[in-house]
Amino acid sequence: MPGDVGDSLPIGLRERKKQRTRTTLIDAAIELCERQGFEQTTVEQIAAIADVSPRTFSRYFATKEAVCLALVDDAVDVAALELARLPTDMNHLEALCCASVTMYRNTKHAGAGELTAPRLMSTLRIIMSSSTLRQATVEFRPHAVNIELASRMGVDLDDRGLRMVAAVWGSIIMAALADLGMDTEWRGVDIDDAADRIEETFVQFAGLIDGVAQPV
Repeated sequence: MPGDVGDSLPIGLRERKKQRTRTTLIDAAIELCERQGFEQTTVEQIAAIADVSPRTFSRYFATKEAVCLALVDDAVDVAALELARLPTDMNHLEALCCASVTMYRNTKHAGAGELTAPRLMSTLRIIMSSSTLRQATVEFRPHAVNIELASRMGVDLDDRGLRMVAAVWGSIIMAALADLGMDTEWRGVDIDDAADRIEETFVQFAGLIDGVAQPV
């Protein structure tokens, strides 16, 4: 098993080694969860595949759920960059949809070490296979998209309106992916299928609330 990163290593080398270990742990989690399911995968198994000790695993991730949420955060970070490029006067939910769909489609052109389409599809299948992960994914967290959304809205992260927008968007995403999985059982599904289903679900949602009367 690899030992701890030595304090004598230059800062740049030490950080690169830590990043490699983190990436290896995430890749090991993807491999195991895809093969045997999230619920059947243990921290000890992930550590073994990554060739580190469970103690080393715990230095990077507090729980099995945390390493899988790191997969989600990879996508969230890219979506946040797309969200920041959009006009601030765009409807918040429309902007979230546009940013997410752009992020999904751009994974087809991602290079080595970036968020690729196969990696994102693996993440989606793993998340949707576990009720625990689905719940953890939609729970409000101060991740990159919510931070950017708060900036667009001009509010703090504890703002009620921000949490409502995030909750609605999370529900739209989950509804889209759940439908996609039920329709196809994920056989032959690619990243464009996922992006298309998210767009379709958002359009359906927008139609449902169009013209909703405001209370007086």
